Amino acid sequence: MEILWFLIAMCLFAAVLGPYVLRRRGGIRQVAPGSPDAADPAAYGFVRQELLDLRLPGPDQDLLDVLDVVQRTQDWRAASQLLAGTPKEGELRWQRVQAFAGAASLELQQQPGSGGSWLRTWRAESPKDAGGAAVHAEFLVQQAWRSSSAGTDDFRIILEEARSVCSEAALLAPGDPVPYIVELAAARGLGYPHDQFDQVWAKVIDRAPAHMGAHLAALHYWCEKWHGSREEADHFATTAAARAPEGSLLAALPLFAVYEHLPEVNLVAGFYESAVVTKAVEGALHATYSARSEDPVLPHVRHLLVLFLVRMQRWAEAMHQLVRVDGHVGALPWTHGGDPAAEYTVYRALAVAGYEANGGSPATLLH
Repeated sequence: MEILWFLIAMCLFAAVLGPYVLRRRGGIRQVAPGSPDAADPAAYGFVRQELLDLRLPGPDQDLLDVLDVVQRTQDWRAASQLLAGTPKEGELRWQRVQAFAGAASLELQQQPGSGGSWLRTWRAESPKDAGGAAVHAEFLVQQAWRSSSAGTDDFRIILEEARSVCSEAALLAPGDPVPYIVELAAARGLGYPHDQFDQVWAKVIDRAPAHMGAHLAALHYWCEKWHGSREEADHFATTAAARAPEGSLLAALPLFAVYEHLPEVNLVAGFYESAVVTKAVEGALHATYSARSEDPVLPHVRHLLVLFLVRMQRWAEAMHQLVRVDGHVGALPWTHGGDPAAEYTVYRALAVAGYEANGGSPATLLH
């Protein structure tokens, strides 16, 4: 009981101290909403909270058009055609598989028993479709995490089925890394021993050695809260970043490792000015500068940078990222909470306030 009261006291202390530190260090003067002096995110052309797209981290109009057709008609063929025309070796196929699986899972959650029927029909009518098998496997993984508690019998049963479908999908598309990337998430939930996980990982990097999505999935396994440690996760991330080819976003992987090990309540002054955080942020910023503008993983990195840059009170740099990702919030760190749009808009408002408190304005922000 004493420990519980201590934790409650620490949380209250952080809640009181945090805003004070932000105001003192960043020069933000808090005013009432609606005040003439209040910073207005709309002045920068930002999308209203209720209109933010929760499905994706960044734009993919082809995917959104197909999702609209599939969900409106419950006909899976457009999804199959889109995946068939998406290159196996890139990041885009993995993100589209995740999006289709997530859409089906959300439909089922909203309409128990009938939602996502287009995916069941897809698998029944075209069992040899590699795209359908990959989406089915990812759907099962998402269902396990969404509908069951880790470690329960139901959780393991769903993930065992997902592992079987991963094997089927891999046979249908021998050069495609996606089925093995899906298995990485199943492996985390099923608690693969390290040597068994390494066997799956070897199959991934044999097909796509610089795949950022795959590295993010593997990083979760090596984190302290799952089957590794801070040291192992950091080693995995920094090694991948050091080996990253020019233009790869793998240089940003250490920032994701730092994020995965953030303390629940941080009362250490200057934590976000520490060498570890600063180095990870600088690496991620460098990666965004050198990456292709159309890289589908780029919005993931920018979203995470927003959180760190705001906490570091680097307002102008945070705004630089915001103007490039605004409109979509389907990415870390926002998806860790129950209301991604609300989480995102809080940080966006802080960035705008800090930017304007230090002399910035819509006219001075370079797009």
